[in-house]
Amino acid sequence: MISQKEMQKIIRKYDPEGVAIGCLGSHSALDICEGAVSEELENSVFCEKGREEPYSRYFRSVFENGKRIRGVVDYPILLKKFKDTLNPSYQNFLRTHSIIWIPNRSFWVYCGEKEIQEKFRVPMFGSRQTLHLEDREKELFNYYDVLRKAGIRAPEKYSSPEDIDRLGPAMVKIPHASCPLERAFFLAPTTEMFYEELNKRLAKGIVPQNWKELIRIERFAIGPVCNVNFFYSPINKELHSGEPLELMSTEWRFESNLDGMNRLPAHQQLALREIQPETYIVVGHAAMTVRESLLPPIFEMGEKFVKAMKELYPPGMIGPFGLQCIIEEIKGQPVFTCYDVAFRIPGGDNITTFSGHPYLNTLWGKRMSTGRRIAFEIRRAIKHDLLEKIVT
Repeated sequence: MISQKEMQKIIRKYDPEGVAIGCLGSHSALDICEGAVSEELENSVFCEKGREEPYSRYFRSVFENGKRIRGVVDYPILLKKFKDTLNPSYQNFLRTHSIIWIPNRSFWVYCGEKEIQEKFRVPMFGSRQTLHLEDREKELFNYYDVLRKAGIRAPEKYSSPEDIDRLGPAMVKIPHASCPLERAFFLAPTTEMFYEELNKRLAKGIVPQNWKELIRIERFAIGPVCNVNFFYSPINKELHSGEPLELMSTEWRFESNLDGMNRLPAHQQLALREIQPETYIVVGHAAMTVRESLLPPIFEMGEKFVKAMKELYPPGMIGPFGLQCIIEEIKGQPVFTCYDVAFRIPGGDNITTFSGHPYLNTLWGKRMSTGRRIAFEIRRAIKHDLLEKIVT
């Protein structure tokens, strides 16, 4: 594991006046770039051939007489594959140009968390130590264990498919055989339906043949989805700027043709059972608000999570993270049940790229998206000589 001390040593050599931001051209890159532009920091986006045009053409920065007139991507850099970012020559480019790297989910999926943690010698904004926790199936210790350590409610795990008949309907999670970013979710009301749905997906190559080693079967939590997005600032208290934990936003998501199917009457859903979704692939997000009476348990979850991460993986969380929840009704009261965690920029954050997050806007008195909050933190750290506190 590359240590924080090593990255601090590198960032001391950066030119404070020339610090810039870099990221992979996927996931939340436009949010990151727009935030950099809002805080007057230059940005570079590493793009994969065949996927580069949104960054190299349509959102490319255009200047007239030295003034930006459109666009947010300053320097798109074309790679054959995303993983080329790890090449020593590109890492040298990033260091030479005083670039702080912003990791998104695509970065660790395409470049590999082990390679990032052991070979990517570029200062990263955020917690390098936590990236492996999102590898939910392979790691002996993953985000479920973090939630348990933090005392945050999560769906109970079933030990076998036979538990479904005894304990109730289950949500089944298996890595998607062909989409590295996704998992092949399915709902199993009974043990018999579990094997029926599993065999259909095996036959179509949706789930891997070694599914027994990778599967997670957990209690199906019933309630609305509420993804809670936070930002943790290690320098807020040092700068007398209030609490380190900030609530950015809450949102929910659209999943492939599941949402289209859900809009049909029940009898039509049954008639179309054979073409119902075989995966729950996220295709978009929508902003939502929560009752203010739900804010105390939201902040309690965030504080518990931050405390556990400091103990498990010092220095703990830096910057944005998300707790993906279902709001269940328990004894007539709304209760948050967390079923997934994002240890970096949550995927749904970019719905507020250009309007800002409702809670962050309220907190800071100006439009504040995730990308801008990151750039704002970097800008404050530069001003007060605290860059070493926010990189790993």
